Amino acid sequence: MRRILVIDDEEGVRDSFSLALGEEYEVVGAADGDQGVRLARGRRPDLVFLDLRMPGLSGVETLRRLHLLYPGIDVCIVTGFYEEYLRELIQAGEEGIRFQVARKPIDQEQIRVIAESHLQGPQVYPG
Repeated sequence: MRRILVIDDEEGVRDSFSLALGEEYEVVGAADGDQGVRLARGRRPDLVFLDLRMPGLSGVETLRRLHLLYPGIDVCIVTGFYEEYLRELIQAGEEGIRFQVARKPIDQEQIRVIAESHLQGPQVYPG
């Protein structure tokens, strides 16, 4: 079963992703960036949904650490604070880090469409 990691400090948001995706995918939640990186290190997720504004490790720094673990990992940033992090996200993109952005609020149908667009077809990882 494909694994989706949801990193968001709001439990309700993590629950919403689980409700939207839990029947088709293994959905694992992390309350902050540090926990998310630890979970990703334990088993590579096929897709990561990542909040930007969280206590502790920022979403952008979490994105960098995930990229170091798994270059090319599929990450969809889901945030209501895109503009606040725009400069850092541009820098991350210039560093070759791939990601997409979706704006909060996001409904369950949008969550499913994003997941399906990333997870169609077989996943083959080098090495």
